[in-house]
Amino acid sequence: MTGTLINAASVLAGSAVGLAAGHRLPERLRETVMKGIGLMTLVIGAQMALRTGNVLIVLGSVLVGGVLGASLRLHDGLDAMGSALQRRFASAGDGRFSEAFVTSSLVFCVGPMTVMGAIQDGLTGDYHLLAVKSTLDGFASLAFAASLGPGVVASTGTVLAFQGALTLFASQLQDALTSRMIQEMTSAGGVLILGIGFNLLRLDRIRVADFLPALAVAPGIVAVIERIRP
Repeated sequence: MTGTLINAASVLAGSAVGLAAGHRLPERLRETVMKGIGLMTLVIGAQMALRTGNVLIVLGSVLVGGVLGASLRLHDGLDAMGSALQRRFASAGDGRFSEAFVTSSLVFCVGPMTVMGAIQDGLTGDYHLLAVKSTLDGFASLAFAASLGPGVVASTGTVLAFQGALTLFASQLQDALTSRMIQEMTSAGGVLILGIGFNLLRLDRIRVADFLPALAVAPGIVAVIERIRP
């Protein structure tokens, strides 16, 4: 849960600064920070991907996972869910507060980095990926709070509840997954993190969410290999 607590604190701090500073932060500064985060995301993704003991397992899991995700239209589904929630809540109650809360909650919680970071934290206790996400969310919450108002602060609770639940769920899988399964799943996740890094740098637009099934395919391939060749 360490990564989730850091993430929630970064959202809270970013929101506070955004409410106080308003629009006084120059766009050039924000863009420079985002590029730096994108570069570090590439570094972390490469480190994770290179942990593999067999690159063919990672290749197979990413390809099979990508086919499954594209067939299920996971990326489109996440986008549609976000848009539907935003329309629903933005028209309810205090529209401005609801819009700020829903928009920021979706940005902070609906995405591949949330899933992979929480799983990695829960399975191995490694929260480096969530620490990077926390930096991203901190700057995003600053911008959201400056433009949308105090509703962004409330999204801290969403981060704690949703991301914390994913981390706790992943921690329960430790006994079901072997160390090699976790190793190859981490490597497959690293490939997806590289995709996020490219997106942050705007080098290309990769539909990373479509590749999320690779995180389940990788341990499955390892299980088959271990059964055939123990």
